[in-house]
Amino acid sequence: MTNNIFASNEQFRHIFEQGLVELLDHEGLGVFILVLANASFDQHVHDYTHDVLFKKYQQLTQKYRLLLQEGQFLTEPEDDILVFLKLMAIGLERVSQTEFRHTEQWELQFNHIRSLRPARMSKNVIEGLYLAFNPEGFHYNKPFLQKESYWNGMMNGKHLDIFYNKFPFARFHSLLVPDREACLPQYLNYDYHEYIWQITEQLGHTLNGIGMAYNSYGAFSSINHLHFHLFIKDHPLPITHSSWHHNGGTKPYPITCHLFQSLSSAWVFIEQLHQQNISYNLIYLPNKVYCLPRKHQGTYQDASWSSGFAWYEVSGGFTTFNHSQFMDLEGQQLETELSLLNLDIDIDKHH
Repeated sequence: MTNNIFASNEQFRHIFEQGLVELLDHEGLGVFILVLANASFDQHVHDYTHDVLFKKYQQLTQKYRLLLQEGQFLTEPEDDILVFLKLMAIGLERVSQTEFRHTEQWELQFNHIRSLRPARMSKNVIEGLYLAFNPEGFHYNKPFLQKESYWNGMMNGKHLDIFYNKFPFARFHSLLVPDREACLPQYLNYDYHEYIWQITEQLGHTLNGIGMAYNSYGAFSSINHLHFHLFIKDHPLPITHSSWHHNGGTKPYPITCHLFQSLSSAWVFIEQLHQQNISYNLIYLPNKVYCLPRKHQGTYQDASWSSGFAWYEVSGGFTTFNHSQFMDLEGQQLETELSLLNLDIDIDKHH
C-alpha cells in the first residue's frame, strides 16, 4: 500500500469509507456492527455506506430469525450476537446518529450504537502498569481481525497497521499498532513515544485536526497489545482551550494535566510515572503532548452515566448512552467527575 491515504483529509476520508464498504463483503456479525457503528458516528460515512449496509442488515436479519426459529446453535461471538439482537429489537432505522452538544468548555456526545456494546475488561480493577503480552488473550494478531485493517505499511522505519475502531467515539477513530508481530504489551517505551510524536507532527502537515492518544494499562486500555488511537477532530478537544492553566490561562483543569512541547521532557515525566506505578493518558498533537496522571481504573466509583474515563474523557469529551442524561448533564457535574481521578500526590513536571 502507498502512503497516499495521508495526502489530505479528503483522500483519507475516501479510503476510510471505501474500506468500510468493502468490509461488508465479508461474512459475520462483527464486521457489520463495525461498519454500522462508524456510519452512525459520521453522517458522511452513513450516506456513503447506507445502501450496502441496509442490504446487509436485511440479509443478516433473515438469516438469524431463521436460525433462532429452528433452534440452531449460533456460532458468532456472544458479544456480537447480543448487539445484533438488540439491533433487531430496535430496528436499523431507529438507531440514532451520534449527537453532540457543548456545555461550558466540555463536549458531550450521545452515542447510541456504542451503548449496545457489552462491558469489557476495561471495568476490571488494575493495580499495575505492566502485564506481559498474552498470546492466548485478545490481541491484534488474531487472523479474523486482519480484514479490519484499512492501511498497513512502512512508516518512519516501522511497520504500522491501522485498524478501524469497532465502536468509535471520535471522527475517523482508528487503532494504530506499530510492529504488530513483535507482540508488545501496552507499556510505552521511549522508542514508541518518539515514533508517535514524530508521525503526529508529520501527518499534521497534510491532515488537519490529526491527533493520537494513548491509554496506559490501568487507564482504561482494554487490549494489552501496544496500540495508539488516531482521531481527526473538526473542533479542538476541550483540553486545548486557552483558558486552562496548563495552556497558560487562569482556570485550573479538574484533573492534573501537564503540557509538554519537548519530546524529551515529556519522556522524563512519563518515566517518573512508570517508576511510581502511576497510570496515565496521553494526547499527542503536532509538536506537543498532554499528559494526565490519574488513579488506576476501578479504585474510584464512576458515575452511573459513565462507562469509564479513558483518553477522550480526560481530554474533556464525555460519551453518554442515555439521551436524557446527554441533555441534562452540566459542566459542574462533569468537572466533579473528572476530579475523582486526581491523585493524592503531586508529581513534579520539572523533576
